[in-house]
Amino acid sequence: MNIIVVGIGKVGYTVAEQLAQEDHDIVIVDTEESVINDTLQDIDVIGVIGNGATSKTLIDAGVTECDMVIALTGSDEINILSCLIAKKLGATHTIARVRNPQYSGDLHIIKDSLGLTMAVNPEREAAAEFLRTLEFPVARNVSVFGHGKVDILSFVVNKTCNLIDKPLKDSFSKIKLPALACAVERGNDVFIPDGNFVIKENDTIAVLTSTKTASDFFKKIGFKANDIKNIMIIGGGKISVYLAKLLNNINVNTTIVEKDLEVAKSLSSMLDNINIVHGDGTNRSLLLEEGIVDADAFCCLTGIDEENIVLSLFAKSVNPKVKTIAKVNHTLFREVLKTLDIDSVIYPKFITANIILKQVRAMGSGDQGDNVKTLTRIINNKVEAIEFSVAPDSKLINRPIQELRLRKNILLGSITRGDKVIIPNGADILCPDDRVVIITATERLSKLDDILD
Repeated sequence: MNIIVVGIGKVGYTVAEQLAQEDHDIVIVDTEESVINDTLQDIDVIGVIGNGATSKTLIDAGVTECDMVIALTGSDEINILSCLIAKKLGATHTIARVRNPQYSGDLHIIKDSLGLTMAVNPEREAAAEFLRTLEFPVARNVSVFGHGKVDILSFVVNKTCNLIDKPLKDSFSKIKLPALACAVERGNDVFIPDGNFVIKENDTIAVLTSTKTASDFFKKIGFKANDIKNIMIIGGGKISVYLAKLLNNINVNTTIVEKDLEVAKSLSSMLDNINIVHGDGTNRSLLLEEGIVDADAFCCLTGIDEENIVLSLFAKSVNPKVKTIAKVNHTLFREVLKTLDIDSVIYPKFITANIILKQVRAMGSGDQGDNVKTLTRIINNKVEAIEFSVAPDSKLINRPIQELRLRKNILLGSITRGDKVIIPNGADILCPDDRVVIITATERLSKLDDILD
């Protein structure tokens, strides 16, 4: 596909990079020549310098023959305008990043009125990711599939976990819950495990399970469940606003610490029932005074990665039981972060990139009824979990799974059929309109039938 990406910040760069890796023809547009030149050194794309919200720049970028324009600048208004002009000039599909919380209730109006293929809000999506992680204190990351009925939860196996040193087929058979180990990271290696795979201490494992039984699963493998009742958030940016609103809906006592007085005042007027503290979140005395030692969770959402990391470590030092989550933008030190005592590290730019990649994959499947419904990357972004809807003409339907010849390193993780979640065995079959989650460490799938060898 021919795709134009307007705005090459953190998110724009990540989206362009991942789409280029999937062999799409990418043109990047930015007003800064240095940004274009730096990106061209890293990624095999074409660069155009200019304002992506003008017809001249978009025409120079090839909008009249492109399949999609993705506008990801720092301005919602420029993104909307860029997509509007691109659509008028002949772009088949348009995606705009719209971040302002004041627009959140009007996204569907903006999308429908302007004919956008998608309006994506990275901060709101990141807040939802934070909330899912908070609901399972043991989990590092949580991804949702099957209309909210299936979870993939990744966590580090510690000494208390009774999965250690046992073949998966033995340990999971004793749990007697719908659950499947779908990926394991050990050091720098990633495995799609079979039943004979033996889990070791410090492995990171991703488990697919029914949302209804996820909490019971953790209890049965030896983890204690701690309900989140009090949470402290450092930084009052857009993600914090969305997260605070979500937490308020489930009656979690929430404190936001924000050092900018005007921002703190704005938060106070915007957020009901949220404790807003004006102060420096890096101030030890302030954090202790505001109750960090009694917090069940501590979210570091400042715009500075180093602050988020150091504050998370400090929180653990004064409150070892607290669930710590850090927002990180840069990925250079991901391997180092795995060794630190931080429960979850979330990269908002990857969340946005996955949403856009899902849309591009779905378009790439043409008129197939089995196009991509959900796509996320798990286990340090090394494994893809992709959800398809089973088309009536799929080659997989009405055949026992044990008879299907699947490609290497592909796992059929779950089947959602109506309200029922099935962790399939060899005798199960697929039916039209089932939702199927596929796990792969090597393939980039856009059609369900592509899993066949």
